[in-house]
Amino acid sequence: MPAAGSTATPWRAVVGGSIGNLIEWYDWFVYASFATYFASSFFPHGNPTAQLLNTAGIFAVGFFMRPVGGWLLGRYADRRGRKAALTLTVTMMSLSALLIALAPTYHQVGYAGAVVLLVARLLQGLSVGGEYAASATYLTEASNPGRRGFVSSFQYVSMTFGQLLGLALQILLQHAMSAADLHSYGWRVPFVVGALGAAAILWLRRNLMETEAYTEAEAQSQEENAERGSMRRLLQHKREFALVMALTMGGTVAYYTYTTYLTKYLSNTVGLSKNDAALISFFALTVFMLLQPFAGALSDRIGRRPLLITFGVGATFGTVPLMTTLSHTGSFTGALLLAIVALVLVTGYTSINAVVKAELFPTQIRALGVALPYALANALFGGTAEYVALWFKNAGAESGYYWYVSGCAAVSLVVYLCMRETGSARLSAAEQQSAEADGTRATV
Repeated sequence: MPAAGSTATPWRAVVGGSIGNLIEWYDWFVYASFATYFASSFFPHGNPTAQLLNTAGIFAVGFFMRPVGGWLLGRYADRRGRKAALTLTVTMMSLSALLIALAPTYHQVGYAGAVVLLVARLLQGLSVGGEYAASATYLTEASNPGRRGFVSSFQYVSMTFGQLLGLALQILLQHAMSAADLHSYGWRVPFVVGALGAAAILWLRRNLMETEAYTEAEAQSQEENAERGSMRRLLQHKREFALVMALTMGGTVAYYTYTTYLTKYLSNTVGLSKNDAALISFFALTVFMLLQPFAGALSDRIGRRPLLITFGVGATFGTVPLMTTLSHTGSFTGALLLAIVALVLVTGYTSINAVVKAELFPTQIRALGVALPYALANALFGGTAEYVALWFKNAGAESGYYWYVSGCAAVSLVVYLCMRETGSARLSAAEQQSAEADGTRATV
């Protein structure tokens, strides 16, 4: 098998680099989608919205571990290698899923069960904070320059497929079990599945090859190696750090609004049944997943900025009318079409955001440079999106959340309009030599 990063990207490297996202985001997503079933297991009986707020709060707290994971595991990936970081993150996610599956309930041990849930979420946040950057960096470095957008888009293919597996299992359990059984013990099943699935992915990742870009960086002088993955080196790229945070802000709020929060919104606000809400999310996410490689390939031809700008314009000016219309849509078909429209817009961000961030930083600091600012933006905006949405609803001013999403998207749109195009960036000496050789051949 050719080394990762050679001119013909091995599909094994693509699968190995991206498939960890499947289990990471499967576990991450089933927490959100099954919260309506296990919320009453960890908190006193009462207002269902209050119970959801408690579980959403723990969901948000998990996001605040992502910057810690981004710093620790991003540094680890820059110093020990992309493969080592990818192996570690999926191991941690398996443990966190197992903790949730075995967590005792409020009836059994009081709030101690919620503490176990919180610990598991913190561990998930730590893992996901490192997984995103390690995967984005690996996929970007493992592909040749003209296919980086296409290859990196598989990160969101695997992430979305993980969510679809979670939704598919939810739909299956909803038809196979009674509502009482799902609330009692059925919600534990998807977390057991997640823990077992991680073991298989761990074996796959142990056989990955390291990228050429990282190997080249590792072969540099001792002084250069001492700077790899350090905050001192990262602070030399303050502009890129701020850029990653700003361009992530609108995208992450929109993404979590139309993925993890959508199922709750359809049942809690639109008034559809939980079964219909799950089916709508499943079909809409399937379309979304299939669009990612096409959008990524398009960015290899026309650049990254046009796609980001399209998303920014659509999210800034389309969120309020779209969400307002959705809230008054009582039909399955109407809600599905609106959900698909929303996710088509979000594709302009998701399909290429990983590669754009990776292209902004040099190899020695790339994983940390992607991980930390992205994780900070997610903690501040993505992780709190569901909680903010439920807070607005509980306050009787749900439409305020629509304007909040639009405002976040508007900030990112300004960044998209002002930032440089990253699609032509060189990631390694090997790429530079390849480009020069191509130029020589073209001249001849």
